[in-house]
Formats: sequence, structure tokens, C-alpha cells
Amino acid sequence: MHDDSSRILRTAAWIWLGFLIAMAIVDFALYTPRIQNMLSIAERIQTLQQNQQSLLPREIPQGRNPFLPIYLFYITNGIAALLFLLFSFWGWVREKLGNIFYPLMILVISTAPIIINTLVVPRFPQGPLSNAEGMALRQLPVLFVALVLVAWEYQLIHVIFFSIATAFIEMGLILLIKFDFRNVFIFIFIAIVRTISFIAVGIFINALVTRSRLQQQSLREANANLTHYASTLEQLTLSRERNRLARELHDTVAHTLTALSVSLETAKAYFDVDLNQTRDLVDKSIDATRKGVDETRRALKALRSSDLEDLGLTLAIKKLAESAASRFSLDLNLSLDPMPSLSPNVEQTIYRIAQEAIENITKHSGAKKIKVELLNRDSHIHLIIQDDGLGFDVKSKQPVGHFGLIGMKERAELAGGNLEIESEKNKGTKVILKI
Repeated sequence: MHDDSSRILRTAAWIWLGFLIAMAIVDFALYTPRIQNMLSIAERIQTLQQNQQSLLPREIPQGRNPFLPIYLFYITNGIAALLFLLFSFWGWVREKLGNIFYPLMILVISTAPIIINTLVVPRFPQGPLSNAEGMALRQLPVLFVALVLVAWEYQLIHVIFFSIATAFIEMGLILLIKFDFRNVFIFIFIAIVRTISFIAVGIFINALVTRSRLQQQSLREANANLTHYASTLEQLTLSRERNRLARELHDTVAHTLTALSVSLETAKAYFDVDLNQTRDLVDKSIDATRKGVDETRRALKALRSSDLEDLGLTLAIKKLAESAASRFSLDLNLSLDPMPSLSPNVEQTIYRIAQEAIENITKHSGAKKIKVELLNRDSHIHLIIQDDGLGFDVKSKQPVGHFGLIGMKERAELAGGNLEIESEKNKGTKVILKI
């Protein structure tokens, strides 16, 4: 909040300085020829006085520089604006003043233009911007900036107080200076119109600022929830990958070691009885070990899913299906459409579900044929994997085998998709992913 306040104070300071520069250009453009003309008239009057020794009225007193009030107006305003800018950058002052720093800066930018304007502008030479309307015009933009500062930081009641207080300060100074009767009523009218306008505009600005802050708060909360969701999703993904790794190890290393242990125990029992039988058992143990090593390497390679990163989704699924069909002598039917640009999360989800479904077919279904389709239809991606294997009862709460149906469905839901399983005993299984 401090950073936002400092930034808006600096912006206000630069606007104040920019307005002074623009106003100075206008003033000097308007008053320079007028004052030069008045000086020329004064010189002629002085010449006539000297020649005729008459007492003619003088428009400009002798010895007075007509530009002096203009210089004074911009010097004092410029010093106030520069000090305002300096303090907005000066962190030490902000730290020392604490909570009163911001209201003090508002007090400076709202009262300094009023005081300088009221005391100096009436001494300007006669011109288009030295009357009551010109005085109001000279301070209105800076007071409007001060109004924005109040509406930015405070509540509606403070906006109303600021609008009324600035009008009272200006009217108090005008009454002290004792303007003529007609000008006082003009100032009162201008003050009333400005106060009403400031309150209306202040209400609008304050409502916008309040709504903006509510939206920022909502965004912060949404961001926090999203961060928590991402962290939860990451932990869930890690947990699922651990479970997947556990299943892979169980289906490869554990099965191999279990079979090897039983085979070696049997060989030990036959060692002193039948050496030929023992040799057969040892040979079978060696074959089982080799197969287990191959299965373990394949499982570890599949866990890396480097094919998806290197080849892209379509080619990765093609390689996955062809590899499984080659290893298990399956009749493969492939239908793969070119894929649009997908997020990494969606690609990973499609690939993992395809991998899980194909592994289930090779391990548990006893299928002879497998059909893999990856289609881009109606702005949706469809993954369809079908086999002619044993199938299972989808209504059963605990399907036989390591199908990983729950993990597949959860993975699809997290990616915004939908997974359906169609299967009947001895009629094969069909996995349909729509995302």
C-alpha cells in the first residue's frame, strides 16, 4: 500500500508541475504584449507630464515591475510543487512521519494553490485570467488532483469533507482580503458549483477505487487458491506416480523374484534326487530372470515418458501402441489425427491414460487385437482404445487385475476431460477419453 501511495503522490507532483509550466506559457503569452503596451502608454504619459507638468492618472505606478506578481505566483507554486515531489521520493520523511505523511501531503497540495492564488493573482495586471473566473481556473486542476488523492486513500465521508473544507478555506481568505461586493458573490457561486462537482466526481472515483480494490483482493484470494490447488495437484501427481511405480515394480520385479524364489527352492529340493530336473529348474530360473530384467527396464523407460517430450503426442502414442503390439504379437489397428496445440498437462494426461490402457490390455486381457484411435472432432480430443480380450464387469466395485481405473478417471477429470469404460466379460474392453 505504501508503494501505491508513493507512486500516486509522485504522479500528482508531476501533474502539478506540468500544469504550472503550461499555465506559465499561457500567462506570458497573454500578458507580455499587454504589459509592453501599458509600459509604452506609461512612458508617453510620463513624457506629457514632464512637458506639460500636468497631473494625469497613471496606469502603472513608477518603479513597479508588472511581471513581479506573475513571477511570484509561479515561483511560490513551483517551490511548493518541487517540495511535494521531493517528499514523495524521500522515504526517510515518510518513515518519520508515519501515518500523517499522506494526509500532510494532501494538505499541502490542496491549500498551497488556494493560498498562493488568493494572495497573488489579484495583484496581476488586468487580463483575461486575473478575474474571479481566472482564479478558479488556475487552481481547479491541482485541486482536482488533490481530490483524486483523497478518493484513492480514504472513504466517501473524507471526500465530502475535503470538498467542503477547500471551499471554506478559499472563502475565508477572500473575505479577509476584502474583495469588492460583486466579486464575493462570484466567488461564492464558483465555490458552490466546485464543491458540488467535487462531491459528485469524488463519489464516482471512490466507488471505482473501492471496486478495484475488491477485485484485487478477489484476485489475490484466487491466486492463493490456485497456488494451493497447484501444490495439491503436484503432490497428488507425485503420489499417483509413486503408486504407478509401485504397481510396475510389483508386476515386474516382485513377480519375477517370487517366481525365481519358488523355482530355486524347488531346484534345491531336487538337487540330491534328480540332477536333470534340477538343471531344468535352474534354466527356467535364468529365463525368468532375463524376462524380469527386460520387463523392469521397459517399465522404467515407460515411467520417463521421454517419447512424449521428444516425439509429440501423436507419434508417442503410435510408438507406444506399436511397441506393445510387437512385444505381445497383437493385431494393431491405428487411427491417429493431427493434433492441435495442447497444453503440456493435457498431452501428459492423454499419453498416460493411453499408456495405462495399453498396459492393462497386454497384462490382463489376453487380447489378440487392439484398436487405438486419437481423433480431433468438434473441438474435442477423443482417445479410444479397444481390445477383444477377456473383459470384466464394469459394475463390479473391485474389478479383477491391475486396471488402474480410478487413477485414469481422476487424471482425466483433473485435465477437464471425461473417461468412460465399456466392457463385458469375454467381449473385450473399450476405453473412451473425451477432453
